[in-house]
Amino acid sequence: MSNPWLTIIGIGEDGLAGLSEASRKALVEAETVFGGERHLALAGITDRGRAWPVPFDADIVLSCRGRPTAVLASGDPFWHGIGGSLAEKLQAGEWIAHSTPSTFSLAAARLGWRLENVTCLGLHAAPFERLSPHLTRGARIVCLVRDGKAAGDLAHWLTERGWGPSAMWTLTALGGPRESIRQHCADSYAADPDDSLVAVALEAKGSQGIARSSGLPDSLFLHDGQLTKRPIRALALSALAPRSGQRLWDIGAGSGSISVEWALCGGTAIAIEARGDRAVNIRANADNLGLTHRIAVIEGTAPGILSGLETPDAVFVGGGLDVAMFDAIWLRIKPGARLIAHAVTLETEALLSDLHQRHGGELMRVEIAHADQLGRYRSWKAARPIVQWSTVR
Repeated sequence: MSNPWLTIIGIGEDGLAGLSEASRKALVEAETVFGGERHLALAGITDRGRAWPVPFDADIVLSCRGRPTAVLASGDPFWHGIGGSLAEKLQAGEWIAHSTPSTFSLAAARLGWRLENVTCLGLHAAPFERLSPHLTRGARIVCLVRDGKAAGDLAHWLTERGWGPSAMWTLTALGGPRESIRQHCADSYAADPDDSLVAVALEAKGSQGIARSSGLPDSLFLHDGQLTKRPIRALALSALAPRSGQRLWDIGAGSGSISVEWALCGGTAIAIEARGDRAVNIRANADNLGLTHRIAVIEGTAPGILSGLETPDAVFVGGGLDVAMFDAIWLRIKPGARLIAHAVTLETEALLSDLHQRHGGELMRVEIAHADQLGRYRSWKAARPIVQWSTVR
């Protein structure tokens, strides 16, 4: 970075006193300084300062390309900050960054928590449901929220979902002269009148939370009976082999249970469902588990709907596969992509048998029975057998 025109500067509550010499020099030399009103005030920037537009638009910074420009952000600009949004629109050599300790680092330092064992989330512009996958007994979480009222809303949200006994700290203006740390219990929290930006630290106490194993309880999902049941779902997910950052096509998604469990593993899913009422259920399930940012729901039918979709790393067809759908999928997926299809009808089973013979992979027939009451006794009640074909392109 021999001659960058943009300097991205992390600033804390201690203002100019906490900045490096390089950061202060960049501020002095900048023709324009962008930042939130709070950041500009902390740095003492007046006539050269430009507050961020609402909603945020990075293009306003790019309009200054080639002229000395600085951007102010809180703490570490590349952790839930503006740094990543700007860097992805710039070429190497156009920018340089100087960070200060993030709010997460300061919170962990004040509470004596090992930061590597803490979940860090930005909830100032995201729903509280994003917490759901991370809530488990003893979990330590630090999240950024908008203000004191939002902290109170979060306490209410936690209490409603069985996490009322959780210890909760509100941390305001960390690293500056107005620093304040208050401890509460979520179910007895009184909203802090301080309207400034705050971090909330949680030590979760309550229910067990969402398990990370494949095959979550069926009761967790809103559905109309169109649901890949727990043991079959576990087998499907084992074959799908979810990996963080990978994309799934869930064709004929039903309740979206496969998409949900894939997304809980860190991937993204495109849930394709022909029926509008079932698409509503998929959205509700994604929302309840804080996964709306990872699951896109598309109403339509395959194969026609597939042409405009981003290429997947894995495809799941829960039922209804036919030759036209298979050909469209096989044409679109890349080498190395996994394809898993289930059959409950003899016709689809015959198709899977033929595809297995032509393309290889693994063909498996699964029969499951559950204990059920039979008068004064118990007996096995068999579910419909499922045929699963799994292969790699």
